[in-house]
Amino acid sequence: MISIIAAIGKNRELGYKNDLIWHLKGDMKYFKETTLNHTVIMGRNTYESIGKPLPNRENIVISSKPIDNIKTISDPSLCLSYKEDEEVFIIGGASIYKYFIDYADKLYLTEINDEKKADVYFPEFNKDDFIKEEIEKNVENGVEYTFVIYTRK
Repeated sequence: MISIIAAIGKNRELGYKNDLIWHLKGDMKYFKETTLNHTVIMGRNTYESIGKPLPNRENIVISSKPIDNIKTISDPSLCLSYKEDEEVFIIGGASIYKYFIDYADKLYLTEINDEKKADVYFPEFNKDDFIKEEIEKNVENGVEYTFVIYTRK
């Protein structure tokens, strides 16, 4: 099962200059708890922005160039059937989200009620294809955000 996890702003903002726009402790905790003991798949820029493999998760990087001590796959289509009996998380970046959005069974989105300058955006998707479930609303440093799970119908 393919799931996507991301924190996005009002205009689907994801990041700026290969970094997160918002650094919300509650969102980071939610990301860790949700992806722990699962496989995480990311693009090279996302891996480089993190700087190391995420602990207690199988890390896969989609890249045409191998990375020392990390599983690297050059063709994202090879990930579509990877561990079909388990939940696999796509964790970024924008082009990786765009590739997988039509294959995703679930979208775990932190919807941030804020707008910021960005140079990468989460892809548009048809919300009518999903059942929306709001999990929890939070406010941190004056920023309102909601954990939402979209499950494909």
